[in-house]
Amino acid sequence: MKHAVSISIGSSKRNKSVEIELLGEKVLIERIGTDGDMEKAALKFKELDGKVDAFGVGGADLGLMVDGTWYPLHSVKPMVKYIRHTPVVDGTGVKNTLEKLAAPLVTEKLKDIIEAQGKKVLIMTGSDRWGLTESFAQAGYQAVYGDLMYSLDIPIPIRSTRGVKILAALLLPIASRLPFEWIYPTGEKQEERKPKYTEHFKWATVIAGDCHYIKRYMPDDMAGKIVVTNTTTPADIELFRKTGVRYLVTTTPVLEGRSFGTNMIEAALVAISGKNRALTLDEYTDLLKKINFQPQLQQLN
Repeated sequence: MKHAVSISIGSSKRNKSVEIELLGEKVLIERIGTDGDMEKAALKFKELDGKVDAFGVGGADLGLMVDGTWYPLHSVKPMVKYIRHTPVVDGTGVKNTLEKLAAPLVTEKLKDIIEAQGKKVLIMTGSDRWGLTESFAQAGYQAVYGDLMYSLDIPIPIRSTRGVKILAALLLPIASRLPFEWIYPTGEKQEERKPKYTEHFKWATVIAGDCHYIKRYMPDDMAGKIVVTNTTTPADIELFRKTGVRYLVTTTPVLEGRSFGTNMIEAALVAISGKNRALTLDEYTDLLKKINFQPQLQQLN
C-alpha cells in the first residue's frame, strides 16, 4: 500500500485519514495538523521522511505559480527544512490542472442560474489559484480578485488577470518574506469569522477559492450563491448550508464526507506514480484523466 501524508499548519481538528484505491493500487492518505506550529510540522516531516511515499504541505504554499512564473514563499521554507528523501508537493500541480475544470462545470451544469444572475465571480486570491483565475476568465466571467483585500487588508479590488500578474510581479517578492501567519490564517484562526469587504460577495454569482478565506470573510447571508472551493469538512458544508449557499462545487473529490486539500491529492498522485518526485503539469493531467477525478457539484439549498 502507498502512503501519502499531508502535514499542515492548520487546525488538528480537521485531521482525517482515508484509504482509497487509485488505478488498482491502495493508497492511505492522511492529514496531520499542527495548530499553527511550523516547527512542529517540520519535525513531523523529519520523523516521517523516507518512511512514506509522498508529502503534502498543508495550510501553506511553498510558492505561487502565476501564469507560468514561480514565486517561492521564503517564509514557508523552514517547514520543509528537514526533508531529505520523500518527495514533497504543495498542491500547485492540482491547482493548475484539476481546478481549471471548475468554471466549465459551473457554466454548463448551472446554466440557468448563471444566465439569470450574470457571469460574475469573486476569486479570493487570484495569484494563489491561477487555475481558477484562468478558467473563469476563459469562460467569459467578469471577475473581482481579492488578493489585496483578503491577504493584505488593502481595500482595492483587482479586476483583470493582467492586474493579478502585475501584482504578483511587484508584491510577491516582498510578501513572500513576511511571516506566513500575517497573510493567511493558521491554527485556531482558521475557525474565526471576520466578514470583510462583503459587498463583493453580494455582487458575485460565484465565490471561488480557498475554503478558509471564504468562511472567514463571507457575510452571514450567502443566499443563492455558488461556492467553488476544496478542503471542506462536514462542518464547513453545514456552515455554507446555514448561510444559504445554494450550490457547492468541490474541486477535489469528496472522500468519506470531506474533500481534501490540493496538496493531499497531489501527494497521492505522486505516490501512485512511483516517480519519487513532483510531477509535471502534463503528468498530473494524464493521471487525473486516468483516475477520472472531476470537480463535484452538491446542492445545499
